[in-house]
Amino acid sequence: MTLSERYLSLALQIDRPTTNMTQDERLLALNTTKLLIIDDDVDVLSAAKLLLKRHLGQVDIEKNPERIPFLITNGQYDVVLLDMNFTRDVSSGREGFQWLDRILDIDPLAVVILFTAYGDVEMAVRAIKVGAVDFVLKPWENQKLLQTIQAAAEMRIGRKDGKKDKREKDKTAKGNLLVESLNANAQHVLDTAVRVAETDANILILGENGTGKTQLAHLIHQNSPRAAKSFVTVDLGSISESLFESELFGHTKGAFTDAKEDRAGRFEEADGGTIFLDEIGNLSVSMQAKLLTVLQNRTVTRVGSSKPRSVDVRLLCATNQPLLEMVANRTFRQDLMYRINTIELRLPPLRERIEDIVPLAEHFLKQYRQQYKRPITGLSTALAKQLQRYGWPGNVRELQHAVERAVILTRSTVLQPEDFFFDTQAETGSFADTFQIEEMEKTMVVKSLKKFNGNITEAARELGLSRAALYRRLEKYGL
Repeated sequence: MTLSERYLSLALQIDRPTTNMTQDERLLALNTTKLLIIDDDVDVLSAAKLLLKRHLGQVDIEKNPERIPFLITNGQYDVVLLDMNFTRDVSSGREGFQWLDRILDIDPLAVVILFTAYGDVEMAVRAIKVGAVDFVLKPWENQKLLQTIQAAAEMRIGRKDGKKDKREKDKTAKGNLLVESLNANAQHVLDTAVRVAETDANILILGENGTGKTQLAHLIHQNSPRAAKSFVTVDLGSISESLFESELFGHTKGAFTDAKEDRAGRFEEADGGTIFLDEIGNLSVSMQAKLLTVLQNRTVTRVGSSKPRSVDVRLLCATNQPLLEMVANRTFRQDLMYRINTIELRLPPLRERIEDIVPLAEHFLKQYRQQYKRPITGLSTALAKQLQRYGWPGNVRELQHAVERAVILTRSTVLQPEDFFFDTQAETGSFADTFQIEEMEKTMVVKSLKKFNGNITEAARELGLSRAALYRRLEKYGL
């Protein structure tokens, strides 16, 4: 029996007379449930649709994962059945984890079940931790597949019914590192953010790396009338100039060599919701001009097309660069600057929020002792004082990584100063008496970040590294 015949046989088995079907299976006839199946195996798609279309209100199938953003944005599906592995070709280029992220980015309430082979179970379990609700092994068992989809459909109904409560919980979960601030300046920023969130004003968020700009953007979106719609994040620092228009505005089939299908850009994905353009200071002048045209006209034109498409988005931007200086130096367009900063919010660095350091450390301690199941009760008095004396060039992100590392490595039930690596050389400006290459490299990275106020691009240039190489070192040293 061929693989195609095997899948077809599985699909037809459900029609054979049987007395073993449970009441739960019969409840799967949810006439209003809309299911989307995404798999690059046409045999899987055909067999699954043949099985499920008689039990659900609508079953759509798609073999090209590039169409996921369009389908999720416009289809209003109750359940998504997503393959974990797609053929690595130029028309796809993303695996299950990345497409799961895109789905949840567009629809935070999405209920996603993973299709996976037996050998990918470990990967599927990891994916559940980041947002999937369950997984089904291929070839599937009909009863198991039907029961899983039924449970997922009921979960979707529960999520929609409890959408308001969930948004409130998400506000606390994503905003707590900021909302609990004891610092007057930081709290003023938060109060202003919540107040202007109710409007559609464009907002520019300024601050060093690690101060919480992305979290603040999430908080604004969640407190806005667009909270139930998409929140789409674009890291402009990672997009090359050649891919800028395709990524943000989309492209048509045949527009360039690798354009195998029509594809919506990030602005279209965010239609009705919020688009967050991070690291906007990294755009070249020509890219700035293209972005400005879209913001002025409220339309996008896909690469390879002459037809403009209207978009309705709330614009949030962020950068760690001095845009006013860049405007003066003519490296950033003044008209774009005026367009993106109707409201300007500046997050203070952690070294200016001394009163927040210990509460933040305690928050991270609670988070990681639960995650790693460590019996740690708190911070010692000596550690609390040292945490407040340290300059934290990497801000909240550095503190978070430092606490996580300490929780993993400590042998005590109370965290002590010796559980942390405080880079005193970065504070004093001198090197340690060591010839350990990694220690010297870390010191150089910290000094460079401090010199340029956390600006990754400038720090990487000073160190003679690419941005990607510097990010790898930040991860390596927990900065």
